[in-house]
Amino acid sequence: MSTEVYRDAWGVPHLRAGDARELAFAQGRVTAGDRAWQLEVERRRSQGSTAAFLGPESVTWDTFARQSRLDDTARRCFEALDPETADWVRAYVDGVNAGMPAGAARDPRFADTGLAVTPWEPWVPLGIWISTHILFAGFPTKIWREQVARALGDEAITLFATDGPGTSGSNGWMVPGDRTTTGAALIAGDPHRFIEDPGIYQQIRLSCPEFDVLGMAVPGIPGLAHFGHTGSAAWAITNAMADYHDLYRERLRTAPGGGTEALGPDGTWEPVARHTETVEVAGGDPVQVEIVETARGPVIAGHLAGIAAPDGDRPEECVSLRYPPRVRADLGFAVLPALLRARTVGDIDRALDGWAEPVNVVHAADTQGGLLHRVAGVVPERARANKLRLVPAWEPGHEWRGWAQTTAEPVQGFAVMANARGIASPFGIEFAPPHRADRIRELLSGSADWTAKGMASVHTDTFLASAGPLLDVLAPLDGLSPAAAALRTRLLAWDRHMAADSTDATLFAGLRHAVVRGIAADPAFAALTGTPGAPAVFHPWLYLLPKVGYALEGILTTSLLPGLDRAGLVRTALEEVAAGAGEPARWADVHRLAPWQAVPDPDAEWPGLGGDHDCVLATSSVPGFTDLTARGPSARYVWDLASREDSLWVVPLGADGVTGSAHHRDQLALWARGELVPVVTDWARLDKEDSV
Repeated sequence: MSTEVYRDAWGVPHLRAGDARELAFAQGRVTAGDRAWQLEVERRRSQGSTAAFLGPESVTWDTFARQSRLDDTARRCFEALDPETADWVRAYVDGVNAGMPAGAARDPRFADTGLAVTPWEPWVPLGIWISTHILFAGFPTKIWREQVARALGDEAITLFATDGPGTSGSNGWMVPGDRTTTGAALIAGDPHRFIEDPGIYQQIRLSCPEFDVLGMAVPGIPGLAHFGHTGSAAWAITNAMADYHDLYRERLRTAPGGGTEALGPDGTWEPVARHTETVEVAGGDPVQVEIVETARGPVIAGHLAGIAAPDGDRPEECVSLRYPPRVRADLGFAVLPALLRARTVGDIDRALDGWAEPVNVVHAADTQGGLLHRVAGVVPERARANKLRLVPAWEPGHEWRGWAQTTAEPVQGFAVMANARGIASPFGIEFAPPHRADRIRELLSGSADWTAKGMASVHTDTFLASAGPLLDVLAPLDGLSPAAAALRTRLLAWDRHMAADSTDATLFAGLRHAVVRGIAADPAFAALTGTPGAPAVFHPWLYLLPKVGYALEGILTTSLLPGLDRAGLVRTALEEVAAGAGEPARWADVHRLAPWQAVPDPDAEWPGLGGDHDCVLATSSVPGFTDLTARGPSARYVWDLASREDSLWVVPLGADGVTGSAHHRDQLALWARGELVPVVTDWARLDKEDSV
């Protein structure tokens, strides 16, 4: 049969083909037609060549992509695939190449930037997967912890532990059949990422005689990796917050016979691979990038300021990255077609045994009543010090010793995953505070007859439990000015909801800003101020102000900073905010969406939002810096196991990646209000587009 393309009222593609390979081709071609610009940007990001059309600001990323060997790792992983999976990926790439010319022709950004379409190599989807997730494990935090230990002592190394600004998380929950109106399970949630335009998730349906699956794809990747519903089984993931990338301090020297050597853990000097690559820059001179790789992994930074500086005859020092795909030549891509064919929870569980990266917590359910709550992914076994900070490559004891056994646990009642400590605790160091997970459990416990539509009330909850420690410091203050006393009274009476129409929420955010700035300026943290002495790509993890903002709750309650005058800092901040004139704006008027765009659109208007980073409605700003939000729910979903056509979903923008097209931002207003779009499965209710 020829492949058929259908669309629903929101432009979501529903594809029907004669077999899985034809379907993969169709997925690639339709995605290229809808999102050619996005696909080409992501391909170039994985290859470290974005500066060639985006200009000098992209050199930082391109340098990191080259030095960390993303494209070369993708090639190795593709070459190691089993023949069937490799052929399936090739079919997707063939479809992308077939669809890119037409897709590029309908998007003016290609002409505006001078970007030309060139054919994809078969490993590009693997490269996009790596580049999308290379920073998920948050390894730059280890550089930050080194700086904290140096400034405040080793006992303070995890003082700023929190869900940091460069990580991504999610909410997810599973309601068993005895708590739903239908008697079948519901799976719901929302992945939290930087909101991008076009969106990171693509709603799509893939149907052939072997399977009929709908879900959210990552553009550039075949199949449905993270969220899917096969009709008889469904799955969803969150970030497990595992630690599975290591940073090594390396000592290099010029070898006696030429070339470069690194000092290994057995005291011998080992050969190092070294060459130079050129990053082309639109509007600027080409940049030469030195590529160095030791036995641990690629070198991603030179000497870091303040950390074991070389002197005299001491060897050159640098930092290498060890990450599982580079070590194993495996991204787990064989899991993707296996998930499409899953009929039961057991099928999903067996498929996920081969999952590699990123490390996720998974919920799955089926129509037979099966439930699954597990960790999936590859985590190396090694010393605890590796997980905390940079470790010396030349000392024994920091080698990887195999791979940890991931865990599962029985589902008893509601199963909740929100990046907090729990099932994934053995595999990580820093997790999200428990507030979102606790609040989801509290909300779910309020009913025993949940429906798919009812899940929206959980998705959009704005209660901010993490406000408690700041308000606790506020409560006993005395000797305040009349304005400050009145503000304190108002905040203590606030319901702690970061609701879109709340002016009290704006006042609280203003107080939090002032407190964060005050703490960051305290002499106790003087050694952590200034521009980070590390490559700019890691700076989101390394600036003091956002680190204080996200760790504020812990800083206000820790015993590690006995000299910090918390009451005095809060008092000063309260007086500062109280001195501001007039009634504050509604929270949504200042807490506005600010998505990432490769080429910013100055005319775009973005909605204001409720929520905050510790609310279930996790719309993250940077306390102390801005109320604008760049992170939040990059999709929402409800998978109904009683009837797939009663499932719901929504994305921040829409199905089409071309600015100004009918389906580019048609879901945005619904998403901002917390509404969901019905899933349509009846082919007769869809509009047939063409044949591929």
